Amino acid sequence: MRYPATEKLEIIRLVERSHLPVKRTLGKLGVSRPTFYRWYDLYRRFGDAGLEDRRGGPRRVWNRIPETVRGQVLDMALEQPELSPRELAVSFTDSKAQFISEASVYRLLKAAGLITSPAYIVMKAADEFRDKTMAPNQLWQTDFTYLKVIGWGWFYLSTVLDDFSRYIIAWKLCSTMKAEDVTATLELALSASGLDGTNVAHRPRLLSDNGSSYIAGDLAIWLKGQGITHVRGAPNHPMTQGKIERWHQTMKNRVLLENYYLPGDLEAQVAAFVEHYNNRRYHESLNNLTPADVYFGRGLAILQRRANIKHQTIQLRRLQHLKNAA
Repeated sequence: MRYPATEKLEIIRLVERSHLPVKRTLGKLGVSRPTFYRWYDLYRRFGDAGLEDRRGGPRRVWNRIPETVRGQVLDMALEQPELSPRELAVSFTDSKAQFISEASVYRLLKAAGLITSPAYIVMKAADEFRDKTMAPNQLWQTDFTYLKVIGWGWFYLSTVLDDFSRYIIAWKLCSTMKAEDVTATLELALSASGLDGTNVAHRPRLLSDNGSSYIAGDLAIWLKGQGITHVRGAPNHPMTQGKIERWHQTMKNRVLLENYYLPGDLEAQVAAFVEHYNNRRYHESLNNLTPADVYFGRGLAILQRRANIKHQTIQLRRLQHLKNAA
């Protein structure tokens, strides 16, 4: 925060007259000690004039974002208001082949009055899974969550998520949470991943909680027949399944913005969001790639393309600056 000279002088006077120690007085005023002593030194050396803001006027910055690009960013923000500044920056770079940073997008949106509070609550989970996976289909996370259909009651969404890419491999809306619902979802996952008809050296491990459907003997027999090792998280410790818990929260923040009166309507909305989540939603923990980009091995090529766009954009801005300065 920048203070005018009059306020700086008033703060100095308050500290000088205060019966409290300097540290406590500055704490109450919300001013850091290094800042205060810098002001005080200038005041003692130059008097009131030393407290004036001596920063020069605005200078031409070589990396300034062109006005046309600023307008395009704001247009995209208005067309897709659901995108965060981070998602908007990545989407703009990918679609316009013009680099712009997340910080720049945030400043543009804030100046235009387009930064609002989120319409949903963000759930905190563990930052990282301790035993990190190195490739898709090494570890799958699975869990149930519940969704209500008015007049019908509760339905249970069973999901299989790839731990490495966060890609939703398969999901199923169920009326119960039994072992057969789990195996039905896993069969869909094996089919979707192409692992049902191939012989691979290592089957995916399965990570779940300790719900009754996951400790059932029927599930254990089925998993053994498929060659899938089952790993369960520690009781009362949902952070172990942090990625699928995060998926549940993200999905509910969008899907539960509406009421549903038919199971088919709920199922259609979940399907639409899964498609969006897998293929269009940039994930910060995946270097702003989509889960599908990582799962299907497109990530490195996309990151290299973005790096090239950034380099070309900066070079172009530098050349334009030199041209204007000539």
